[in-house]
Amino acid sequence: MLTLKKLTDDQLVESYAKGNNYAFDVLLSRYQSRVYSYILHIIKNRDLADDIFQETFVKAIMTIRQGRYADNGKFAAWIMRIAHNLIIDYYRQEKSENTISSDDDETDLLNRKDLCEENIEDLLVTEQIHEDVKRIVMALPELQREVLIMRYYRDMSFKEIADATNVSINTALGRMRYAILNMRRIAAEHNIVLTL
Repeated sequence: MLTLKKLTDDQLVESYAKGNNYAFDVLLSRYQSRVYSYILHIIKNRDLADDIFQETFVKAIMTIRQGRYADNGKFAAWIMRIAHNLIIDYYRQEKSENTISSDDDETDLLNRKDLCEENIEDLLVTEQIHEDVKRIVMALPELQREVLIMRYYRDMSFKEIADATNVSINTALGRMRYAILNMRRIAAEHNIVLTL
């Protein structure tokens, strides 16, 4: 067991796929606190969080056992994505089960989920998109990242960006163009969807 603790996540996944159940115990002990905290932070119900937590790791076990795990080097992100998707599934199911008739006199129209501008699922998806965008922006070369941040986060004009970075407007525009192309490439490589 001590030797297993020194292995990388991918080595543990491979060992578990070959039948070593202790390898998964090590993965579970590495990530159970982070995964459970994330689920509980969103769900805010311990019993439900326990269920989703267990389902997350059952799904991981099934995927690895079936030889379908393919996120080499990214087990932590993969297991968090499973938890995230299960939370979204839970809210989708709850939303469809809680649809109520507006013909009912007792219905409080101000408290209907289907009339809300943004539900928890939308918030989760938006939050995930923001996190993905942030990671992609941080992966850009420094000069491209600088222009993109000035333009979109500081709302600077290309003239102001050119002045601030001591380059021509054409150079600033070029860096922005390459930043956008690189963001699209990075998103495509990592199967990241950047729209709702």
